[in-house]
Amino acid sequence: MFLLPLEKGGREGFYKDFQTTKVLRHFQLQGCERRKPMSFKEQLDSGKFVVTAELQPPKGIDLSELFEQAKRWKGRLGAINVPDLQGAIMRLGSLSASALLQEKGMEVIYNLSCSNRNRLTLQSELLNAAAFGLKNLLLLQGDPPSIGDHFEAPPVFDLDVMGLLGAAKRLQEGYDLVGNDLKGKPAFFVGTQINAAAQGAQLEAELVNMEKKIREGASFFFAGSIYNPSLLEDFMKKAAHFKTPIIASITLLKSVGMARYISKHVEGASIPDAIIDRLLRAQDKQATSIEIAADLIADVKPLCQGIQIIPIGWENLVIPLLDRVGL
Repeated sequence: MFLLPLEKGGREGFYKDFQTTKVLRHFQLQGCERRKPMSFKEQLDSGKFVVTAELQPPKGIDLSELFEQAKRWKGRLGAINVPDLQGAIMRLGSLSASALLQEKGMEVIYNLSCSNRNRLTLQSELLNAAAFGLKNLLLLQGDPPSIGDHFEAPPVFDLDVMGLLGAAKRLQEGYDLVGNDLKGKPAFFVGTQINAAAQGAQLEAELVNMEKKIREGASFFFAGSIYNPSLLEDFMKKAAHFKTPIIASITLLKSVGMARYISKHVEGASIPDAIIDRLLRAQDKQATSIEIAADLIADVKPLCQGIQIIPIGWENLVIPLLDRVGL
C-alpha cells in the first residue's frame, strides 16, 4: 500500500493522510481488478484477437519442463492448449496436465478425444474436468492407435465428436446420456475442430457439420493448420453468418520431409510448392520456419479471431515468432 508522509499538525495531519490513503487504496484495488487477466471466453467474447499455443504433456511424470515452458509463455498467450494423446502417442493425459497448469495460474484449454474412451469414460472425464475447475474444452475425434506407438491397441470411437459435444451439452443441462440426473451440473466453454481448407462438396459438408456442432453447444472452433490462406478466406466468408469465433492453427515446419508427410497424410493440409521450395533452400531451418509462420500469420490475422501456434518440439520459437509478428 502506498503511504503518504504525515503532514505536520498532529491529529489533523494524520487524519488527512489516513483519508487520502483510503481513497488511493480504493483506486489501487479497482486497478487490480481491471488488470486481472481475461479468461479465454472473455477474450473471445470481447472480440480480441487471441493467441494460443499447444504445449504437449510429457511422456512421463517429470513436469519441470512443462511448467518452465508455460512460465515463459505466461503473459504472451491468451491460453495454452493441452493436447490429448496427440498422434496416438502414450503420454501424460491432458486432464492432469491442464489441472496442474491451471493451478500454476495459466489459462488452459483441456482437450478430450473420442478415440480411446467409451461413452461412460468420456462423461466421467468431463465431470472430472469440472471438479478440477477446468472450464475451456476442446472436444476432438482423436487419432487412431494404429498411427501411434501402441499400434496394436484397439480403437474405441464409441462416440464421434458430434456425440461427445452432445454429451457435454446434456451434462451441463444436469443429466447424463441415459437420462439420469446429476448431483451438481458442470459449466463449460466448449469448442471443437473444423477443416477450414475444405473445398467443393467437402466444404459444403463442413459448413453443415459446423452448424450441427453449434447446435450441440460448440462456442468456438479451431481450424486445422493453415498453409493456403486463400482457402481460409473462402471458408470464413461462407461461415460468417454463424458468428462463431474461429482460431487458425499455424504449424512450425521443421523440414521438407515433415512438410511432405503432412501434405500426404493430414486431411486438408496440402502444403503449397512455394513453401516446400523455401524449406529446400533454407540455410537456417529455425529462422526459415519462423519466416514462413510469420508470413502465414500476417495473411490469416485479418480473417479470423485468433491463432494457435503448433510448435511440435520447437516451443522455444514461439516467443521469437510472436515478437516478429508483433503479438
